[in-house]
Amino acid sequence: MFRRSKSDETASAATTAEVKEGGKGRPTPTRKEAEAAAKARARAPMDKKAARQTLRDQRTKQNAKMREGMRTGDERYLPARDQGRVKKFTRDFVDARISMAEFLLPLLVVIMVAQTFNPTFANGLWSATILVVALDTVLMVWRLKREVRTRFPDDSHKGVTSYAVLRALQMRWLRLPKRQVKVGEKLPDRY
Repeated sequence: MFRRSKSDETASAATTAEVKEGGKGRPTPTRKEAEAAAKARARAPMDKKAARQTLRDQRTKQNAKMREGMRTGDERYLPARDQGRVKKFTRDFVDARISMAEFLLPLLVVIMVAQTFNPTFANGLWSATILVVALDTVLMVWRLKREVRTRFPDDSHKGVTSYAVLRALQMRWLRLPKRQVKVGEKLPDRY
């Protein structure tokens, strides 16, 4: 009276075989299958040291692949702050020009050394350096904003200015993602 008929079982099997949109793409295992899989995992010899070493090797390979992607500028491996065509254009715009900001750190070391020998000269050099870097940065930001508005009128320009200034402050060989254009190279029209 309360049993299932054969036709009900085949109908329910047909509905479970269908893949629902947004589902996991496979049927849920039966309790018997899940218990068998758990027993198989429990029977497998677990050497903690070997498992840790395997996990460490996998993590090392993944990190190496991510570092290589960062070096080449592959969008899949870039952090969120570096992704997008506006940020790529900004990187190329900064890398295609020589800015005084990238020489700031070496100049500060020179100023510190000069401070011990001739403080007046060092103070003048310090003031001149800050003034030149500030003027160069303002000019770079003004040109960048104009280019970004022209090339990407529909995209978001949020964070482009600070991104460009921070990239310009880094020494050229320390920048990540690595530069894709040479100094003085004309930037392409499409990004």
